[in-house]
Amino acid sequence: MSSCPWANIKLPDPVRLDDIISEEIAKDLKAKEMKEFYHQSDVQQGEAGAFTNEFLVSNDIPVNSAKSSSDEKIESDAEIAHILQMQFNKEYDNLLAKREQKINGTSKVSISFDKYKISRQCDDDEFENDRCEVEDPQDRKDWDRFDSTLREVNSIPGRGWKETEKGKIVTKHDLVNNGRLNTLKLMEQFPPEFPTGDGEDIDMKLSNRTFNTLKKHANKEHIRRYRIQDKREQATTEFAVDQVTSHILYQLLLNQVIKTYNGTISVGKEAVVMHAVTNQDWVDTQEMLPKECAIKIFKSTLTEYKNRDKFIKDDHRFKDKYNNCKPTSSKALNAWAEKEMANLIRLKRAGLRCPDVVRLKKHVLVLSFIGQNNIAAPKLKDAVLDDADYVNAYEQIVDGMKLMYNKARLIHADLSEYNILWHEHMCYFIDVSQSVEPVHKNAFKFLYDDCKHITNFFSKKQIVPNILTTDELFNSIVGRSFTEMMDLERIRESTKIKPHSMNRADNQYYGFEANWERAKQKRKENPPNTNATEINELIDSSD
Repeated sequence: MSSCPWANIKLPDPVRLDDIISEEIAKDLKAKEMKEFYHQSDVQQGEAGAFTNEFLVSNDIPVNSAKSSSDEKIESDAEIAHILQMQFNKEYDNLLAKREQKINGTSKVSISFDKYKISRQCDDDEFENDRCEVEDPQDRKDWDRFDSTLREVNSIPGRGWKETEKGKIVTKHDLVNNGRLNTLKLMEQFPPEFPTGDGEDIDMKLSNRTFNTLKKHANKEHIRRYRIQDKREQATTEFAVDQVTSHILYQLLLNQVIKTYNGTISVGKEAVVMHAVTNQDWVDTQEMLPKECAIKIFKSTLTEYKNRDKFIKDDHRFKDKYNNCKPTSSKALNAWAEKEMANLIRLKRAGLRCPDVVRLKKHVLVLSFIGQNNIAAPKLKDAVLDDADYVNAYEQIVDGMKLMYNKARLIHADLSEYNILWHEHMCYFIDVSQSVEPVHKNAFKFLYDDCKHITNFFSKKQIVPNILTTDELFNSIVGRSFTEMMDLERIRESTKIKPHSMNRADNQYYGFEANWERAKQKRKENPPNTNATEINELIDSSD
């Protein structure tokens, strides 16, 4: 018997309104917490899956392998090995592609490494649709201006020209492309120590001439910097302290002649001058050392002073020491230093103001210091003088040139405002290593040049009154004009007995004085017509 649908239903127990509201709130809060928890879990799983897929796709890994590698429950060594092998194949093919591009360049005949690429051999059925692909350098992104330039240059075929979309013909000799390519080579191929700067953001174009000049200079500096065994680098160069010079300077310290070295004073074309303080406790019965000294170290390189031999080769005082030796040899260098010492001693004996000689050791010459408190006296060119000082300096120089020629029997041969020091209102003559005696074959030419330098310097100042001209200054020093002295030298050379005619019976030698008297008599007889031609005739008759 079925129950009646209208049967009486038991009524639920009465519940308070506060209890009902509390239960509903609790259910709602629990539902929200569960919902947020499941949402965060889904997001994290989605990000992990997307990262895995993106990493695998970016490395050209097959989809099947990607799914299997992202599934934590599947652990297959074969799948992992296959993924690593695919990465290795891609790197190897990229290496072959770069090497192929480097070898071919812009050549009309090219080679290919396709048959050696692993991507061509990936024919397995399992990965037939996932073959390895090598990235084409032409399809990659241009990271800077240099990539665009290189792509533009490489796009020109082997025939040497191409036609643009606008119908313009561009050849491989295009100035714009070559200028940008030279800039690219400057930034990438020059040595690290060469400061090229950063030209990626600048459309800089270097001509071939500029690039070749920079490249030549960079290679020269690179070789010079790392050259060790070259003799020219072992010699005295810019700072003049090589192994031999360092040993000499150290010996001066051991002998208690020098107390301290204070660095370089000046660097010239023939030598480097250093400042030093002497040892005042050093006792020598012959001399007393000055408090400060100038150490002159002669250079053995002739890069800046290549005509050094013409001043010493014909000097009879050092002819035997200098002959049969190279100009850069240590023997020639020592003779050059010894010559300056001898000239300074001769000037000092004649009463001229010049540095005193303290010591000579090979090519290192120790002189008294012209200056005070480690400050060298300025050169006449750099000194600040008033009008009275300029007049005084001019008179002192002229008197010194006369005293040097007539008493010391020397000609400076390089006298100018650069080789005269101004100290305590006095002029000091320096750098006399090239000074020669009047019997030198070019002595009067050197003296004439000295007179020209002094006259030009003081004439530009326009301060000294009654400045002598070059010829007048030469005549006041020598007593004769420059033309007469040149004629005199020609007669002197002509009257020398030739070695092959020394023992001839018909040889008539009148001597220099006799020929000079004949020449003066000839001038007196015919003053208006006397010229160089008559002197030549007289010379020929004397022969």
